[in-house]
Amino acid sequence: MSASTSSDGLDAIVIGSGPNGLATALTLARAGLRVRVYERNATIGGGLRTEELTLPGFLHDICSAVHPLAFASGFFRKFQLERRVPFVVPTASYGNPLDGGRVAMAYLDLERTVDGLGVDGPAWRALLGPLVREADAVSQFTLSELLQVPRHPLVAARFGLTALSQGGRWWDLPFRAEAPGALLSGVFAHTTLPLPSVAGAAAGLTLAVQAHARGWPLPVGGSRAIADAMAADLQAHGGEIVTGTPVTSLADLPDARAIVFDTHVADAVRLGEDRLPASYLRRVSRFRDGNGVFKADFALSGPVPWTNPELFETATVHLGGTRAETARSENAVARGRQSDPPYVLVTQPSLFDASRAPAGKHVLWAYTHVPRGSTEDRTEAIIRRVEQFAPGFRDLIIGTSTMNAVQVEQHNPNYIGGDISAGAPDFRQLVARPVLSSEPWRMPGRGLYLASASVTPGPGVHGLGGYYAARSALRHEFGMTRMPDLAPSPDQVAAPASAPLIPDALRPPTPSEQ
Repeated sequence: MSASTSSDGLDAIVIGSGPNGLATALTLARAGLRVRVYERNATIGGGLRTEELTLPGFLHDICSAVHPLAFASGFFRKFQLERRVPFVVPTASYGNPLDGGRVAMAYLDLERTVDGLGVDGPAWRALLGPLVREADAVSQFTLSELLQVPRHPLVAARFGLTALSQGGRWWDLPFRAEAPGALLSGVFAHTTLPLPSVAGAAAGLTLAVQAHARGWPLPVGGSRAIADAMAADLQAHGGEIVTGTPVTSLADLPDARAIVFDTHVADAVRLGEDRLPASYLRRVSRFRDGNGVFKADFALSGPVPWTNPELFETATVHLGGTRAETARSENAVARGRQSDPPYVLVTQPSLFDASRAPAGKHVLWAYTHVPRGSTEDRTEAIIRRVEQFAPGFRDLIIGTSTMNAVQVEQHNPNYIGGDISAGAPDFRQLVARPVLSSEPWRMPGRGLYLASASVTPGPGVHGLGGYYAARSALRHEFGMTRMPDLAPSPDQVAAPASAPLIPDALRPPTPSEQ
């Protein structure tokens, strides 16, 4: 990373180098401004970090691993991320095993999913099909500021009605069997909210639509490949990145016309308190954090031995059981209790990306939800849950790295109490994030802007909080109303990767072969 010591003539400073901070910085740099990013850690990325957490040669994503919004985000589409970073897209976006060796699968191919759900297939098609056909309009609506007239009002209305139907007490009405409800509730549970809930349904539906529209892609080499591509573009356009430098006071920074916080809103107001009106400070003080996560990474001597081999077609598996079981687990956490058995989200990227582990070996990324600030070790609970659907998993573990909720915050201060959403993504805080405003990225202090997951459109690797903050700063601080072109130059284009077939050697033998 460049670390120029010159402080002369800066136009903008960005505090934090997560995907939103980098999105802000490179957009401003593309507009011809002189930009510097300050990052407290020795490496950039925020939630886009990949490191050897367990054993040499085993690459683990520390926070984000699979990127359902990478191909849907308006910012990443302008940035043409797919041309800069090679991705693999599994034939199935996610799966949900059930007792007795059964499994529900959400394939990229909607009709294959419909066929697999049997009697409930038509209901699945009726629920998601119209939204999948309008996936771009769904993304535009759900990943934008909600206090506006929708650009696609009919799509917005359909999406809203679907979220209401799936976020209420009658959420099971469209289905006759357990599989489709389990499949949807596994995605809804990503939000760490009580189930059913309208906000959980809305966020989950956004991901479920992309599962059939573009799939859930994995960046080759790990999530850090996305951060590296963004940093490279920033630096190619004159931007600077200074790592290993925590910002404890704005007075310590060089002069700049705009300061953009890719931090939790609580840190932003702490640093900018003397520039912010008391009314804003009071409003922000009501912003609430959600519950946390316990994160576990495993180095494995072989692939996870799923009882049902269909799960080898996906990198992402939701271990929650039926819809009722997933809701029971998430609602226990919402009441401040550990759930047992827990809902566990796992990802096995090494099935599709051989660069993640030595030959024949694998990595497994996993987390479970816990009460905010929990210090309890949930490693054994996660292992037991995986073993339920993959007997023999325990015997494959050759290395383990874990973080409880407090350690998650210590690693990334944006995740207060282990809340990886940087603020509960409930309905109120999706509309008023962090306050009710038609332009929430612009803070009411001279030259101050918020770009993190604490601001609209909220959590997820989409870069849009940063892009919208950059747009606001360009307009108000620099008088620019035309957004810069973000497309890559020919030397920034990477060779694309396609989804590989899973070698037969990775599949456990069927009963007839044993």
